[in-house]
Amino acid sequence: MTQTNNVPAKDAADASARKHRSITAPLWVSTVATLLFGIVYTILPERITIGPSWLPLCIIGILILPGLITLALGRPLSHKINRYIAFCILAVITCFLVVSVGLLIATLPNRQQGNDAVNLLRTGGALWISNVLVFGLWYWEIDGDGPHKRAQMGHQAADLLFPQQLDGNKQQWVPHFVDYLFVSFNGATALSPTDTYPLTHRAKILMMIEAIIALTILSMLIGRAINLV
Repeated sequence: MTQTNNVPAKDAADASARKHRSITAPLWVSTVATLLFGIVYTILPERITIGPSWLPLCIIGILILPGLITLALGRPLSHKINRYIAFCILAVITCFLVVSVGLLIATLPNRQQGNDAVNLLRTGGALWISNVLVFGLWYWEIDGDGPHKRAQMGHQAADLLFPQQLDGNKQQWVPHFVDYLFVSFNGATALSPTDTYPLTHRAKILMMIEAIIALTILSMLIGRAINLV
């Protein structure tokens, strides 16, 4: 009888542990991805950036610093504040990305043949990687209203439908940031959904914007660089 009573308790503890991991562990990965965007952005020439190329990295660092400090002190910020900071960061890095793509297009007619082609390829590659990172973060934050809400509703399909969720997620699969990064990578490469499908208007709009940016980079920028070699 004692063993029977302990089984539900153990299952509940395991479920709680899984839920805790799904909320906390992936957050570090998304933070690293955000910082990686700032690092990649420093590769871009300053003629296509807003201010110095290191500016996004500094802004990101300032915005995430309060959360890191409070976490280290054992008093993490509330879910609401974390969401507010996350969307502030997303707005900032999205603006930097879009403006840089626009400035690169505007400066294309002034490009010269020769070594400029190599620089253009490097710049286009950095922007493409930035595009994947930015929209991977967007999908991570909007799907089911973020990792915290997703855990509360048992990681059921919300804005995005992963293959593991087709049966109602009976196996309690937990999507991590790398899954959303993979969705973003596929969107920037195939320019359309592959194995994961958008279910809501906001997810579809984000995928369209990502595909437009990726198509612009791949066809107009990198294609132009190859022609200049």
